[in-house]
Amino acid sequence: MEKLKMASMNMTQKNIERIEALFPQVITEMRDETGHLKKVINFEKLKQELSDDIIDGEECYDFTWVGKKAAIVEGNTPIRKTLRPCLDESKDWESTGNLYIEGDNLEVLKLLQESYLNSIKMIYIDPPYNTGRDSFVYTDNFKIDKDEFEEQIEYRDEAGNIQFRQNNLANPRFHSDWCSMLYPRLKLAQSLLREDGVIFISIDDNEVHNLRKICDEIFGEANFVGCAGRITKKSNNKGDYWAPNFDYLLTYVKDINHSTTFFGGLNHAAYNMVDEDGPRKGERYQLVRLYMSTIQNRNPEQRFWIECPDGSKIIPPGSTFPPERPALGDGIWRWTRKKFEEEKDRIVIKKVRSSNLLNQDGNPAQWNVYTKTYLQDVIDNSSAKPNSFIEGHINQIGSHEVNSLSIPFDYSKPSTLIKYLMEVSKTNEDSIILDFFSGSATTADAVMQLNAEDAGNRKFIMVQIPEACDAKSEAFKAGYKTISEIGKERIRRAGQRISENLNSQLEIDEQPQPAVDIGFRVLKIDSTNMKDVYYAANEYSQSMLAGLESNIKEDRTDLDLLYGVLLDWGLPLSLSHKMEAIDAVSVHTVDEGALIACFAEKISEHVVREIARRRPLRVVLRDSSFANSSDKINVEEIFKLHAPTTTVKVI
Repeated sequence: MEKLKMASMNMTQKNIERIEALFPQVITEMRDETGHLKKVINFEKLKQELSDDIIDGEECYDFTWVGKKAAIVEGNTPIRKTLRPCLDESKDWESTGNLYIEGDNLEVLKLLQESYLNSIKMIYIDPPYNTGRDSFVYTDNFKIDKDEFEEQIEYRDEAGNIQFRQNNLANPRFHSDWCSMLYPRLKLAQSLLREDGVIFISIDDNEVHNLRKICDEIFGEANFVGCAGRITKKSNNKGDYWAPNFDYLLTYVKDINHSTTFFGGLNHAAYNMVDEDGPRKGERYQLVRLYMSTIQNRNPEQRFWIECPDGSKIIPPGSTFPPERPALGDGIWRWTRKKFEEEKDRIVIKKVRSSNLLNQDGNPAQWNVYTKTYLQDVIDNSSAKPNSFIEGHINQIGSHEVNSLSIPFDYSKPSTLIKYLMEVSKTNEDSIILDFFSGSATTADAVMQLNAEDAGNRKFIMVQIPEACDAKSEAFKAGYKTISEIGKERIRRAGQRISENLNSQLEIDEQPQPAVDIGFRVLKIDSTNMKDVYYAANEYSQSMLAGLESNIKEDRTDLDLLYGVLLDWGLPLSLSHKMEAIDAVSVHTVDEGALIACFAEKISEHVVREIARRRPLRVVLRDSSFANSSDKINVEEIFKLHAPTTTVKVI
């Protein structure tokens, strides 16, 4: 029975496999530190494959900094960590599809690689702007000391004299540290985007030039789709020259050949009805009057009688009646008779107090005719593009939003900005939105708000390091010890407000909107669930191994193990989860049979047979639950008999 590896994806190995698929001739082997063979790349051969001529020398266009190579290695290095569920800090654990992950975002992005590869529609991040007042709280391994820095940036001229590549060493690592912090995170984020995915990054003048070069390298210069400016405040008297009141939104798509063009935006709230039947069931629409105002049009096919539910007939105002040709100034319908007949399922005829329409007696009619205009059709067919200078989403709105929830926090982007970006990038009802610099969880708030407005089912993934609040801050005095505590509480309070207000403004004849997912599962990064022996058995003697009753740490619960398995097997962390008892042991069923897990120390044959009879796609069991090899063989035979297509693994 195969063991799960219980570690994050090895990005270096994955990249080697991609290169091997293209150039198998450049792959060779070498022994690692344990003596085992591993695949490596012969870079000299690879260079030859990629050039008609041998490229030699150092002169080429390149963006680099001291520490870049270390940052690349750090981003590719796998980690032995996991995400542990925290039910007491979560909301609606069993039913929600939203995630709040607490931990260093570099480590979290590594852990999400298999479960969310090519799955994210939109990423928004608001990283540190590197203004000189930022404090990096990330525990990256690419920091270097000043002596090493100077050694790496120096080179010798033809006379052997030491020269330096940079002109100014007054603060040599100021930009390098920031670039090294962001580079591996963006590289990992790029692989999570869908083919039509998009990333928006807020930044200001301090690092926008370096960020653009980093993103050109990671996402590809061809996938750069614009740099929008955003007004951040109305006015101020700060600054020695210009008074700064705007920042930037760098925007890249995953693949320009698959991306959708941006949409100029619209009032989603106006599409306040949901189709209850027909081929467009479940879609949002608004009613638009079929009668057109008087125009210079004499098309008889747009002036005809329409029969109402009571048998009467109505027509737009005018002096002529079918089959006469309309006179100039006569009212007409927006649709021709043929289109009306073909699309009757989009027609709504309502009784009204008064209308401009005429009945057969020539008197004002008590009926009006409307067409259903679907939100998705407007989005798909519009050619309007958003303006690259964004107004109306100033930071003051963000501060007010958080403070209105009785949470003292003054450095928050406005949720209106994130909603705007979700609209222009055409996120649909099933889109996943990721923010791995979550802060006060503005993005989560915006996702819930937009879902309430357009009946969407977007899901969010928030990632935030538990950065300590300043002891002098109002947030700290109010009891919030970390930024992540602020974010989680904001989601709870904002969700409650959305839920209370959802149907309060409905008209009498409007349908109530479906419930919005205002819950979230909290997961926290921690060390692996497995003892070191699981990874380094060769370091232990036989007597030491005999004393180890289990390869799983004693403080880990079934839920800890289950979510570690979901990560290892590459399954989304938001899947439904049901727990039941069979023969007094806990059995976990994920996504109605995508995975069944049992981590009991002893599993009876009856439990194994019951799991096998359900024919799940995957099964995972605890390795130590088998007393000997014959027990394992028996389990394998049971699954061969009852569920031959089920994949069975152990931890």
